[in-house]
Amino acid sequence: MRSSIFKHKFKILILLVLGIWYYSCLPEQLFDVTYSTVLESSDGQLLDAHIAADEQWRFPEVDSVPYRYKQCVLQYEDAHFYSHPGFNLISIFKALKQNIDAGRVVRGGSTITQQVIRLSRKRDRNYLEKIIELIWATRLELRHSKKEILELYASHAPYGGNVVGLEMASWRYFGRKPHDLSWAESAMLAVLPNAPGLIYPGQRSSILKEKRDQLLLKLNEEKIISDMEYELALLEEIPLKDYRVPQLAPHLLQRARNAYGTQKITSTLDYGLQQRLNTIAENHYHKLAQNGVYNLSILVLDVENASVAGYVGNAPTSAEHSKDVDITTAPRSTGSVLKPFLYASLLDEGLLLPDTFVKDIPTTIDGYKTENYDRTYRGAVPASIALARSLNVPAVRMLQDYGVEKFYGRLQDLHLPDINRGASTYGLSLIIGGAESSLWDLSGAYLHLARDLKNYTSQSSQYDQEEHQPVSYVSDDSAFTSTPLSDRAKAGVLTPLNDRRLDVSAETQRPKSTEKWSQEPNVFSAASIYHTFEAMKKVNRPEGEEIWHFFNPNRQIAWKTGTSFGNRDAWAIGVTPKYVIGVWAGNADGEGRADLTGIDSAAPILFDVFNGFPESSWFDKPYDDLIELEVCAASGHLAGLNCEETQIQYIPVKGERTPPCPYHQIIHLSEEGSYRVEASCYPVEKMQHKTHLVLPPAMSYYYAKSHASYERLPDYLENCSTVDEKMMRFINPTHNTTISITKDKDGNLNPAVFELAHRNREKKVFWYLDDAFIQTTSGIHELALIADPGRHLISAIDEDGNSAKVYVNFE
Repeated sequence: MRSSIFKHKFKILILLVLGIWYYSCLPEQLFDVTYSTVLESSDGQLLDAHIAADEQWRFPEVDSVPYRYKQCVLQYEDAHFYSHPGFNLISIFKALKQNIDAGRVVRGGSTITQQVIRLSRKRDRNYLEKIIELIWATRLELRHSKKEILELYASHAPYGGNVVGLEMASWRYFGRKPHDLSWAESAMLAVLPNAPGLIYPGQRSSILKEKRDQLLLKLNEEKIISDMEYELALLEEIPLKDYRVPQLAPHLLQRARNAYGTQKITSTLDYGLQQRLNTIAENHYHKLAQNGVYNLSILVLDVENASVAGYVGNAPTSAEHSKDVDITTAPRSTGSVLKPFLYASLLDEGLLLPDTFVKDIPTTIDGYKTENYDRTYRGAVPASIALARSLNVPAVRMLQDYGVEKFYGRLQDLHLPDINRGASTYGLSLIIGGAESSLWDLSGAYLHLARDLKNYTSQSSQYDQEEHQPVSYVSDDSAFTSTPLSDRAKAGVLTPLNDRRLDVSAETQRPKSTEKWSQEPNVFSAASIYHTFEAMKKVNRPEGEEIWHFFNPNRQIAWKTGTSFGNRDAWAIGVTPKYVIGVWAGNADGEGRADLTGIDSAAPILFDVFNGFPESSWFDKPYDDLIELEVCAASGHLAGLNCEETQIQYIPVKGERTPPCPYHQIIHLSEEGSYRVEASCYPVEKMQHKTHLVLPPAMSYYYAKSHASYERLPDYLENCSTVDEKMMRFINPTHNTTISITKDKDGNLNPAVFELAHRNREKKVFWYLDDAFIQTTSGIHELALIADPGRHLISAIDEDGNSAKVYVNFE
C-alpha cells in the first residue's frame, strides 16, 4: 500500500518537474542577437541603416508580414501552419522515410514554428536537437500567436551572405519595402532561406528561378494567384546584383543610434528633400574643395511642425577631412549671425525704430578698433541697412548702447547653450563672432522667431490682449517623430520597440545642451521679429541671384550670412514662413581659407536649397503689435517739428517712446543764403530760415562722401557767431590710439591712414609729423603715413591758421 502511494507521489513529482521544465524551457528572450539601427523618413522610406554589432544586416523584428510573402512562405514551408500545434507528424514521417530511402537528408519535416526554434538555438543538427526543437515549438505555440510566430520567422530567416530577415532582404535584393514586393519577388524571398548559401542571387540564378517558379505554380494551383498573375510573375527576372543600403543621413543615423540604440526609428525627414540636399552638398563640396574647404553642413527645419525636414551633417569628403564628424552640432565662431537678434532686441525695447540712423564712424573702444568688412564708413546709416549689409561698426556701437549683459541674457533665452562663458568674457566681440554656437542651435533660434511671428498672426484666438504677449506653440520635436512612450520611466531608459516613433529633445552627442523649442515665452515681440525679417530681406543675394525680384517677386526669404575671424567659418541662415534653412561651410579642423566667406561659400548653398521649394506667401504683418506713426523720411526717427519729408510707418508699439528726430534743425542764413547768421549781429527781417539735416562732424564727414545730395552747413558770416565751432578735427585715428604697422604679402609696410574733417573743403591743410612738414591736402583731407615706433604728434594747420592735433603710438 505504502509502496503504491510512494509510486503515485513519485509520478506526480516527476510530472510536476516535467511541467515546470516544460513551462520554463523556452527562454524569455528567444533571440539573443543584435539588430541594425534603422532610420526611416517621415513617410516610412529607408534613409540609412547601421550594421548590427555581429556584422549582420539584421533589421529590428517586423510587426506585420505582407500578404503576398505570407502566402508564399506558407505554401512553400508549412501549408498546415494554422492547424498544427507546432509540429506536423505526417510531414515528419514523410521526411524521415524519404531521407532513409535516399540515404541522406533530402527533405526536412520542420514546421515554421520549429524553424523559428532552430534559428534561435543555432545548434548542430541531430535527432536529439530535433526532439528539443519539437518540444520547444509546442511551448512557443502556447506563448505566442500564429501571427507573432510568423513575424519571428520573417525577422530571423537567413537570406544569403550576412543578410538576415525579410525586411533587409527586400531592401538588399529589390530596393523596396516588403509590402511593395510583387508575387514573383515575394516567392523568391520565400524559397531563399531554404538554402541561402547555395542559391545566392547572381550565382546559380537558374536554380533560384526554378524553385521560385515551382512555388508560383503551386500558388496558381491553389487559386491564390490568378492565371494572369502567374504568367506575369514568370516573366520577372531574378535580381543579378544587390542594392546598397541607402546612406542619405549617416550623421543623423549616428545621432539616433547614440540616443536610442538598435531600433527602427522614424525621423521627421522628408525623403525627397533629403535626397536633394545630399546632391546639393556633393555639388558644392567639389566647388569648395578647390579652395581647400572640405566640410559643410545643411539643416532644413519645418516651421509649422518645429521639426527637421532635412539634415546633412557633413559633406561627402574623405576620412582625412573628418567626414564622420557631425558639423551640425559642432560649436563654431558665430561671425555676424547674431546681429539680427540684437536688432530685434533694440526694437523690442523701444530703443530703436526700424530705419533709425545709427553711427558708422571710426570707433575704438577699450583700445580695440572696430572695422567694417569693406574698411569704409558711411557716417550715418539706417539701422535696417546696417543689419542688411552686416556692418560691424554700427553693430558694436548698438551693443554698447544696449548693454552686453542684457544681450547675453537674450541669447540665453534663445537657448544657445555654447554661449555660456558670461557676458564680461565676450564683451563687445559677442556681436562680431567672439562667441561660438552650432548650426543646430542657431537654426533653432531662428525657428523660434519664425514660429512666434507666424503663430501670433495665425492664432489670434490665443492672443492675450491684457498682457499683450503672443503665445508660442513651438514643438519639442526635432529630428524624430514624437509619440507617447509608455516605457520611458523604466530605469530612465527607452525600451526598444519595433517601428517606434521617437522624439529627441536633448542633444545626443553633447548632453550639456538641451533643446527648448517649445512652450517657451516669446523672446521678442511679433512686431520686432517682423521688422527684423524685413531688414534681412534686403541682404544682397549672391552672384546669380541679384535680379530675383524682377522674375520671382514672391520668392522672398529673410536671410543672414556670417564670416568668422580668420575666414574659418562661413554661415548662411534663411527664414521663410515654411522653412528655416541653415548652412555652414569651412574645415572641421578650423583651418581658415582666404576666400571662405558667408556670401561666397555658404549663401550659394542656401539658395540652391531655397530655390527648390515652391513659392509661398510671406509672413502676415502683425497689426495688433504695431502702431501707425509719422516717421522722418531721412533719419528714420519719429518725425520732429522740423522734418520736412515724412512717411507713415507701422512700427513696434514700444517705438512710440523713442525721441523725435534730433538731426533736422532750423538754421538762419544771410539774405543771399550764403552764410549762417545770428540775431545778435544780423537783421532778423533780412534772414532766411531753412530746415537742414545737421549731423555731428564725424558722421557728417563720412555721410557726405556717400551722399552727393547732402549739404554741409554753411560757414558763419564773419564776426557773426557766438558758437565756438572748430573748423577742423581729426576723424581717424582718435587721440592716444595705438597703431600696429603691418606688412603686405610682399613684405612692404602698410601705412596708417589719417583722416581730417574740415568745414570748408576748399581750404588747404598742411600736415606735420612732430615738427616736420609732410604734405599738403585739399578737398579730401587724408594722409597715409608710416612712422618709427613710439609716440608721435600729428598736426594739421589750414591756410587760415586753424589747427587740429592728435597723439598716436606706433608699434
